[in-house]
Amino acid sequence: MSVIPYIFVLLGAILWGTTGTAQTFLPENAHPFVISAGRSMVGGFSLLIFMILLKKIKFKSWPWKETIYAAICISLFQLLFFSSVRLTGVAIASVVAIGSAPVFSGLIEWVFLKLRPSKIWVISTLFAIVGCIFLFINKGEITINPIGIMYSLIAGIGFALFTLSSKSLLQKEETIPVIAMTFSVSALMLLPFFFLYDVSWLKDTGNMSIIFYLGLATTSVAYVLYGRGLHKIPSSSALTLSLAEPTTAALLGVFIVGEALSATSWIGVLLLLGSIVVLTIGSQKNKKIVGEI
Repeated sequence: MSVIPYIFVLLGAILWGTTGTAQTFLPENAHPFVISAGRSMVGGFSLLIFMILLKKIKFKSWPWKETIYAAICISLFQLLFFSSVRLTGVAIASVVAIGSAPVFSGLIEWVFLKLRPSKIWVISTLFAIVGCIFLFINKGEITINPIGIMYSLIAGIGFALFTLSSKSLLQKEETIPVIAMTFSVSALMLLPFFFLYDVSWLKDTGNMSIIFYLGLATTSVAYVLYGRGLHKIPSSSALTLSLAEPTTAALLGVFIVGEALSATSWIGVLLLLGSIVVLTIGSQKNKKIVGEI
């Protein structure tokens, strides 16, 4: 099998991991809600135009209900994630949001879909909970903000709901049109923030280039790469490669942005990353066992 699909997935995950760091280069008056709206607008509309030109989207028969649900969830995720980055830093915000999403996804499936969680999920959840506790017990440290961590946790819920709501949508339509429509609807939902907050900073060419980077690179290109790779390799392998996202975010936060983490913070971050590793590798082994049976 060609190695190219694996590289596509890896590059997509790495691009996602640069999202928080890119935000830190924007000025203080760049409100997270405006950043979210700008990212969705650039990423969603650019893909939408491309898909319309290729005649990949049929608006009359499009599953609008599922799309609106997914758009609400991804909008919630972006608003809270970018707010969390502003409060508690790139490394912590990214790892908490991404690390907590699988936990909340399992809880939602357990409560609402009556699907009992696996032992692997329970172990992964324990890692994530202990990791968050280590982050919360940091006192007097600049980069640790309890409100920011709460925003990241709620962002994790939003991303979990986005994943679940997208399942039925992806069963009806192809990946790229789904991303195009979801982020375009999200952009329309977030559009009012352009009129509620200061947008004068968008007049600066450098600031606009960052918004275009967030929209094109971390949304359009990243999702296209991930989707193209996912069609050629096992989903378990794609999930493993996706670990590059929180790893990239944490490393950039420390070495590029200059965030200082204490030993306790590092333990929390590693436990959260460990929860994703346990869930991913454990699920992969289970699939192999089922295949052998």
